[in-house]
Amino acid sequence: MKYELLKTEGRAKRGRFHTVHGVIETPVFMNVGTVAAIKGAVSTDDLRAIKCQVELSNTYHLHVRTGDKTIKELGGLHKFMNWDRPILTDSGGFQVFSLAGIRKIKEEGVTFNSHIDGRKIFMGPEESMQIQSNLGSTIAMAFDECPPALAERKYVEDSVARTTRWLHRCKEEMARLNGLDDTINKEQLLFGINQGAIYNDIRIEHAKIISELDLPGYAVGGLAVGESHEQMYDVLDNVVPYLPQNKPTYLMGVGTPANILEAVDRGVDFFDCVYPSRNGRHGHVYTNHGKLNLFNQKFEKDMRPIEEGCGCPTCKSYSRAYVRHLLKAKEMLGMRLCVLHNLYFYNTMMEEIRAALDAGEFAAYKKRKLESMESGEE
Repeated sequence: MKYELLKTEGRAKRGRFHTVHGVIETPVFMNVGTVAAIKGAVSTDDLRAIKCQVELSNTYHLHVRTGDKTIKELGGLHKFMNWDRPILTDSGGFQVFSLAGIRKIKEEGVTFNSHIDGRKIFMGPEESMQIQSNLGSTIAMAFDECPPALAERKYVEDSVARTTRWLHRCKEEMARLNGLDDTINKEQLLFGINQGAIYNDIRIEHAKIISELDLPGYAVGGLAVGESHEQMYDVLDNVVPYLPQNKPTYLMGVGTPANILEAVDRGVDFFDCVYPSRNGRHGHVYTNHGKLNLFNQKFEKDMRPIEEGCGCPTCKSYSRAYVRHLLKAKEMLGMRLCVLHNLYFYNTMMEEIRAALDAGEFAAYKKRKLESMESGEE
């Protein structure tokens, strides 16, 4: 594992992350495939065609269905889903705390009921690492608690202290698992997660503590969960300088194209979000002139592609009118074409960001891009 910091512009970073499953050029947007597939009938061959570098899968969802032990028997997640590039698995923590209506948090971990069949499940740092090791992902996320962004200070302090203790246990367990003979990926990397809601002093202190563990990468978690964009940017302004610049910095669950541009400017270089796929499945597509709702009547006879000059499979072959027709008819192809376009738009924007950083022109690019997206449809 090696992270090369190739260039900086202000706090913005241009990097290259070497992993056992290939090189990741950063800043990067990870395409979210919760249950080892992108929702919207998008295959791994599609992902290669639309310039996806990293696929993200979910530890909790794969544990409850089909089961991480079964996936290990089948050769691990890469082989299971026919994907030869990096995969990041999140720890399951966010799902445990957001999906589980009834849960019991103890120092050992969390007991909760599966949202699939109601069965009781226990997950702690060791269990999360074991599940992710069974999946054989490139990058595993530490098991943490994600408190609400607007939670009371005392609760956040106690939660962050426990998350820190859990991180030490994650690191020890991953080291043990990577040394076992039957481990699929003995080079699995662990990223720690910074928490602290919107309390900058708690965030900064936590960043200092976890940075001492010298992990391969660090994430900022617990944002985009109820706070305003301004509050999120304020947290990033304050906390990112206390995370190691020579390691990847990952902003979890963010966000819109504007969010990504603002976060890159603040030193973030890994992103993931369900927006492009979720919005695509509802007929909302991204363009350089803002977002379009293809259900709108005005697109009924519009024979232009979703965006002129776009190189995605959808825009190269189909019109707005046809995609709208598919969506109205509830044909799955309509959703698929919108998701392909949106992911291509995100992946291409990240390419543009990297090129702008390479050229020392990110500030100008960011300004142009934001103005263009706010300008509305041509």
